[in-house]
Amino acid sequence: MQKKLHVKKGDTVLVIAGDSKGQQGKVLVVNVVKNKAIVEGVNLVSKNTKPNAKNPKGGIIKKEAPIHISNLKVSDGAGNFTRVGRKLDEKTNKIVRYSKKSGGVIK
Repeated sequence: MQKKLHVKKGDTVLVIAGDSKGQQGKVLVVNVVKNKAIVEGVNLVSKNTKPNAKNPKGGIIKKEAPIHISNLKVSDGAGNFTRVGRKLDEKTNKIVRYSKKSGGVIK
């Protein structure tokens, strides 16, 4: 059974710890097994590449590295970065994520 994480693909997140602290971006990929996420423009590393068909010259390219999800805080859509809770929505009878700060539902 998969664990439920507070971060989903497409969320806007703020990095709260590590070398990229204070940066924000959009989640591109979430790895549930390793509890890591790749965030657009955050935690960039330099990678040496050999010449290939995609990159004929080779050289050094900047690439996003995975960051642990415990170091990420989710935006509630109004620009506030908050902790995430889960509750049952009475209208749809589904469990939805909500902002602990404002109480609003996170899409």
